Amino acid sequence: MTHVLVTGGAGFIGSHVTGAVLSAGHQVRILDAGHPAAHAAAPPGTVHGVPVLRADLRDRAAVAGALHGVDAVVHQAAMVGLGVDLDDLPEYVGCNDLGTAVLLAEMARAGVGRLVLASSMVVYGEGAYTCPNDGPTRPSARDVADLAAGRFEPGCPTCGQPLTPALVDEDAPLDPRSVYAATKLAQEHLSAAWARQSGGSVVALRYHNVYGPGMPRDTPYSGVAAIFRSALEAGRAPQVFEDGQQRRDFVHVSDVARANLAALHATAGGATGLRAYNVASGRPATVGEMATALAVAVGGPEPVVTGEFRLGDVRHVVASPARATAELGFTAEVDLAAGVTELAHAPLRG
Repeated sequence: MTHVLVTGGAGFIGSHVTGAVLSAGHQVRILDAGHPAAHAAAPPGTVHGVPVLRADLRDRAAVAGALHGVDAVVHQAAMVGLGVDLDDLPEYVGCNDLGTAVLLAEMARAGVGRLVLASSMVVYGEGAYTCPNDGPTRPSARDVADLAAGRFEPGCPTCGQPLTPALVDEDAPLDPRSVYAATKLAQEHLSAAWARQSGGSVVALRYHNVYGPGMPRDTPYSGVAAIFRSALEAGRAPQVFEDGQQRRDFVHVSDVARANLAALHATAGGATGLRAYNVASGRPATVGEMATALAVAVGGPEPVVTGEFRLGDVRHVVASPARATAELGFTAEVDLAAGVTELAHAPLRG
């Protein structure tokens, strides 16, 4: 049995991870700041019967106390999403990067050498593409004028030809294109540096689009599935940006929790350094398909494709789950149709 600290353990993903770790027979301690971007109300006093230590990761004394007697850390705490505007930038960096730095420093002082890090597919920027003329390629950031004109598909940076989306694997170049993405990549870099210097081990789980019961309601920090679900709950048509053909890999939160458990067990082997894994279903769907499936399951109004866009968004990110399957023994199990039907009727977080 391992004693595990779950940061952000009262949040959407963190509460599911806490349940999975407990079910596997481990002891759990929860630290959660109750940040308003993730919690519209104060977080619960307990999660799955485990008391929630309410503290900010930037509080060194609180983190040091939370680490007492701990064998491993599963680090879910983060400010997520694209946010409102650049006024959010200091808070993203403070919560995600300074908070992670404090956690790592205190882990080193406490002699805790095992970390499972919740990373994100946003570190890739655009996904992988193939050009008919130039082969595998990475497009540059999409031009505002193109987006405003409804030209959403990126072209080959060499010849301008349309590109075909391909599977992105963990060795793809990293190219964060939003503030949130930059902070998630910084978390990976900080954790890798900590591992090299301390001899610790890090499993970085690059979550793709996580959905499922307990998602937060519609806020600027919510995922697209929660935004659609909240609109339908209010009787409004989901508003789909661009042309709705953006491809994503939607992965159920119960599968994400299982991936964390697999990663926690993998770090027990003693390997040092950082190893990254896509946490994805391997079954891509468009954003428009997700909105339509939710609308049908709820019996609500059909989605409206708006043509609007956000500069921080990328066009297609579809993952290869092969490394996680081969090395962690993790394969996503929840089918999108079944997961969406469940989400359509599940309560959201207030």
